[in-house]
Amino acid sequence: MTVLDRRTLLKGAALAGTGLALTPWLPAWAQTGSAGIVKPLPTMLGPDVALRIAHQMITIDGRSSHAIGINGTIPGPLIRLRQGQVARLVVTNDLDEDSSIHWHGLLVPFQMDGVPGISFPGIKPRSTFTYEFPLIQSGTYWYHSHSGLQEQMGHYGPIVIDPAGEDPIASDREHVIVLSDYSPLHPHAIFRKLKQMGGYFNYQKQTLAGMLGGRDQPAKERMAWGGMRMDPTDISDVTGSTYRYLVNGHGPSDNWTALFRVGETVRLRFINASAMTIFNVRIPGLTMTVVQADGLPVRPVTVDEFQITVAETFDVIVTPSEDRAFTLVAESVDRSGMARATLAPREGMAAEVPALHARPLATMKDMGMGAMGAGAMDHGAMGHDMAAMGESAPAAEIPVFDPSHPEDPAQAGDAMAGMNHGAGGMGMRDFANAPGVKKSPTVQTISPMPVDRTGERGQGLEGVEGTVLTYRDLMAVHRNPDVRAPGRSLEIHLTGNMERYMWAFDGVKFNEITAPISFVQDERVRVTLVNDTMMAHPIHLHGHYFELVTGHGDYAPRKHTVNVLPGGKVTFDVTMDAPGDWAFHCHLLYHMHAGMMQVVSVRAAAGDGA
Repeated sequence: MTVLDRRTLLKGAALAGTGLALTPWLPAWAQTGSAGIVKPLPTMLGPDVALRIAHQMITIDGRSSHAIGINGTIPGPLIRLRQGQVARLVVTNDLDEDSSIHWHGLLVPFQMDGVPGISFPGIKPRSTFTYEFPLIQSGTYWYHSHSGLQEQMGHYGPIVIDPAGEDPIASDREHVIVLSDYSPLHPHAIFRKLKQMGGYFNYQKQTLAGMLGGRDQPAKERMAWGGMRMDPTDISDVTGSTYRYLVNGHGPSDNWTALFRVGETVRLRFINASAMTIFNVRIPGLTMTVVQADGLPVRPVTVDEFQITVAETFDVIVTPSEDRAFTLVAESVDRSGMARATLAPREGMAAEVPALHARPLATMKDMGMGAMGAGAMDHGAMGHDMAAMGESAPAAEIPVFDPSHPEDPAQAGDAMAGMNHGAGGMGMRDFANAPGVKKSPTVQTISPMPVDRTGERGQGLEGVEGTVLTYRDLMAVHRNPDVRAPGRSLEIHLTGNMERYMWAFDGVKFNEITAPISFVQDERVRVTLVNDTMMAHPIHLHGHYFELVTGHGDYAPRKHTVNVLPGGKVTFDVTMDAPGDWAFHCHLLYHMHAGMMQVVSVRAAAGDGA
């Protein structure tokens, strides 16, 4: 295996700026296999749109694989609608299995939301379903399958809803940027491998050479992590070892190109339509002004880089003032690869492709010890206590789950008793810290000291130069439509077991749920999401927007998806004004598939004629 240093990569990448082909031993993200593909997304104008879901082949960086597309393209066509219209979307399913389309972020009647088993029965093979709903909003959104794992295979596409009047966000031109991930492995094969070993796709584990070179954790800290059977390099479940990261369906060496004229204001509508990948986005040489989040306007924030979690959208404005190309970089959060495109004044241009930032490592804060910080860990005591559940412990002392009684609370508590250790006496599986969480094998850890991390940079961005967007930077342009104080509070814990690849809310997987989370129509509720795991979770609520509690009062940013950092918590206020049954889930596809999903039920108050 050839080892490339940063200088070699940058030297090779610089050749791209001169139009020279790069040698094949460079990683895919650093190669320029084409002079540039200047090909906008196919567009369908509403209000009447016909969509067809079918099997097809996809070619990425010159390699073909099987996929599922819409109208013969991946992503599916850009659906362009206008606020105030009544959209009529006729969807035909040409697959041999059920399918569906969910209109992500759109406020529609629950029967039109497109979630099989919750809001409608799904679209049977060789049949057609018509979605019809009024468009009461504008902005950048997207659509995708909510059936099985079809989304991973290419079943997604962008939506732009233009305002009924003049767009308050002025620009000379715009480009829609759909970020996604694709693997030639069938998604069910990916899921099986994750069930067999949670870190199956992690090829960036720590090494002795890394420790001696100061790039990895010291031995004592690594022993502590090993004692917990956790890996600080486990940032993403599925990585660049199998994924190609795409911009508008094109791989890095395809060099998808967006054109501009010098001095123009260019609006870039970013959509993270990936199954599992959180991206860190930058355009070296250009600052970006964030003007919209999840389809709604925010007060302009100028940044050098931002993190976009799965299912979020961000609109940014850039103003290139030089007659040259710029590289659009979207690195996977674990730094195992990147999606890459080019902004250029002419076809056939390319710019230097920067080297990947250093691989991030999880810290004690990511374990829910936020108030302590990484340096406060008592490695000696902690490592000794953790050894009870490590590989070095005698086999007879390591409790084992009885699969015939997976829900036995006593068994679950005994099997994870080794986690009740910690620095300063803090337990890593102390249910006193989460009394509403079910004692089940799905709860591997409980954060002893979770903290609000909405003011922090996302993972992998802690030490990078420049200004980086945080949730607390976002502030709504318009006063929130409902500024009542919440009438009650609800705490929901995000739980998981990485070794067994099980994910849940409050220790209960979707297939174990006996009742939905119930709300009375129009009630105002404060919800706190507590992440008891070491993975970030993008949480999405269907049919509603919520206001992040980040100190902006009546101008709190309104979103439909929020990234909850490991060991962190996020609080939002929400008005449950849409009657019906709605999905509420982690938008990491395999986490949702493994159980991190719930049903939210909104009903009229008794006596209201419901």
